[in-house]
This record gives sequence, C-alpha cells and structure tokens, in this order.
Amino acid sequence: MTWFRRVFGEGDADESGARPDQSASADDDSPDALRRRLWSLVQFVNANAGRLPVDAVVVAREIADTVARVIDTSADHNLDIYAVVQINGIVGDYLPTTLRSYLTLDPAITDRPAATGRTPREALRDQLADLQSAADDLLTAAQSHDADALFSQGNFLRTKYSRSDLDL
Repeated sequence: MTWFRRVFGEGDADESGARPDQSASADDDSPDALRRRLWSLVQFVNANAGRLPVDAVVVAREIADTVARVIDTSADHNLDIYAVVQINGIVGDYLPTTLRSYLTLDPAITDRPAATGRTPREALRDQLADLQSAADDLLTAAQSHDADALFSQGNFLRTKYSRSDLDL
C-alpha cells in the first residue's frame, strides 16, 4: 500500500472492491474481533464468487463456518492461545492467500496442466481440502480442549502454508 493510501485510509482492495480485514490488532484476539475478521473474509469470498470455481466457494464458506464454530466454543470456555493463532492463520493468511493466488491467474490457464501435471484449479481444490481438514481438526481439538492437538495442528499449518509460493 502506498503512503498516500495509508494516510487517506484507502486499502488494497481487489478488483471487486472487497478485501479481508488485514488490520487486526495483535492485542485484539477476542471472540468478537475474530468474528469480525472472519466476516470480512466471508465477504471477500462472496465478492469474488463469480471469479472462483463454484466448488472452491462452497469449500471456502465451509471452512469459514467451521472456524466460526471454533470461535463459538468461547461461549463455554476461553479460546486456547493455539486456537487463536490457528484461527488468525486460517482467516488472515492461509485461506485468503490461497484464494488470492488463484484469482491473480489468467482465467485461460486455470484448467491448463502445469509442469507438475496438475491444473491450478486442481491445486486450489487440494489446498482448500487441506484447509478444511485443518479447520475440522481445530474444531475437534477446541471442543475437547486438547491443547496438544491444537499445538500439533498449528505446526502442520505453518509447515504446509508458510512457503513463499503456494504451488499454483
């Protein structure tokens, strides 16, 4: 973002004008703040639904629904720090980065096999399936208050999605 945009409050919105909230304060990891960031991500998915494969929109929304259920466990007990870190990772980085990486591609190549033999659409589908599995595991761990499972899942997510290139 340029200095001018920062000063005048304009963000780096995509072509549709929607963007997930990236301004989350590290100090504000309350359930309400997590829900706001999640809602911003859902709006981003919805705004780009016409440019994403239908199955990708469905899975992205399922991931968001699963994360919402994790946040909702805070009604029964405080969210574990590992759960908060994973929620922030999924909502603020892994899912939006995966979707943005796909959206930056020329639509003409999304079904063309790359050197790996897989198409970008297949890579997107696989990455979303991994994220859905991670979100499901996070929900299971949060519901059972299993800190070790949360920690292990967080390590998996960082290892899986910390690369600089998402292999699209």
